[in-house]
Amino acid sequence: MVVPVSSGIDPSLVAALFARETATFERLHPRSRELGAQSRASLVGGVPMNWMGRWPGSFPLFAAEAHGATVVDVDGIEYVDLCLGDTGAMCGHSPEPTVRAVTDRLGRGITMMLPTEDSIAVGAELVRRFGLPYWQIAMTATDANRFVLRIARELTGRPKVLVFNWCYHGTVDETLVSIGGDGRAIARPGNVGPPGDPGLTTGVVEFNDLVTLERELATGEYAAVLAEPALTNIGIVLPDPGFHDALRALTRSHGTLLVIDETHTWCAGPGGATRAWGLEPDLFTIGKPIGGGIPAAAYGMTAAVAASAGAEIAETPEADVSGIGGTLSGNALALCAIRATLSEVLTDDAFAHMTALAERWTEGVRSVIDAHDLAWHVQRLGCRAEYWFCPPPRNGGEAAAAVDYALDGLLHLYCLNRGILMTPFHNMALMSPATTAEQVDRHSEVFAAAVAEIAG
Repeated sequence: MVVPVSSGIDPSLVAALFARETATFERLHPRSRELGAQSRASLVGGVPMNWMGRWPGSFPLFAAEAHGATVVDVDGIEYVDLCLGDTGAMCGHSPEPTVRAVTDRLGRGITMMLPTEDSIAVGAELVRRFGLPYWQIAMTATDANRFVLRIARELTGRPKVLVFNWCYHGTVDETLVSIGGDGRAIARPGNVGPPGDPGLTTGVVEFNDLVTLERELATGEYAAVLAEPALTNIGIVLPDPGFHDALRALTRSHGTLLVIDETHTWCAGPGGATRAWGLEPDLFTIGKPIGGGIPAAAYGMTAAVAASAGAEIAETPEADVSGIGGTLSGNALALCAIRATLSEVLTDDAFAHMTALAERWTEGVRSVIDAHDLAWHVQRLGCRAEYWFCPPPRNGGEAAAAVDYALDGLLHLYCLNRGILMTPFHNMALMSPATTAEQVDRHSEVFAAAVAEIAG
């Protein structure tokens, strides 16, 4: 049994402050309230995508426009955006090089089911950045993950995939699992309509647990291990020293392919954690910010995988309607956006700027935690950082037990009411090339004021 972790903060105080901040939110946002009421006539929950309703406040906050690292809502209030589309806008909103390239492309054909010259440049840049020599383009990272798992099963002849507890790989059915009482995979809380018994398709172990990982791989059932370099969507959980070396050695020794998903951990550097940490995946997936806000994703593979899987992907007549493909995948607009984003926006210099700001944000949060002598922690991965109301967890189970929904909600709403947008799911901040030191320092000021009220 996992015992919830205490944040050390009086729940009654949290409830009182949340009520005050809710009243402030309602006073500040009359137009959003009006639109929220209208939207419920046709949209489930009043929003076009369910998680848009998970922001704090008694109704959705409606955006009017966004530029760089700033969002303006329909009531004319401007925000420092540290959510950045939950990584989708890691480039900043509407980066000029991407907008320029996409605007030009829009008038010359969006999707033709034919390659363009941009695809050659994109392929070469993906090779340079991430090291794998062969690539394909998808619409989303979810699709990319689905495709590589199919490839892994085809090549190995094995039925199952192994993931880490509380991993994030989009909406791939096999990954929406958690660990049951007997150690077997069960449907994760909130998993809507799972297609069947998750234990038939998936095994799940805790991140950093090499003993259980080896035991599972020894069964010979697993086509692939699908892994983030660090857990991200349950909060940043970093690998223990030597974990990735052991993961790679174990997968090789048991004939299991290793898939690395860098959709969130691209924040670690221009080539993601794969390049920064010297990882050696057989297959690789990336999505969200790769198109500068235009939906796009990519998946790469080693020469050995490509030699074995290439005929299945490229030459089997029915492959495009049998699990790998998508009519809009690799469209001209997406390739144009990826090329501009990789070559002109998310450059080495941009990552250096973003990482320095994340370090500044981390130090600002740490100084407040230390000043109040709280048993909290702030964790950083490249240009992404996050604070916890407990010491740093080592795995997804510990991280899930540490979630304090009431305190999370209060801090998010407190920040929002003072012009700071944090990722609504947890206490994460992401830096973009457009983010400034002044914006980071503004968060530090607001965080300090919040903690002074909460912790005394």
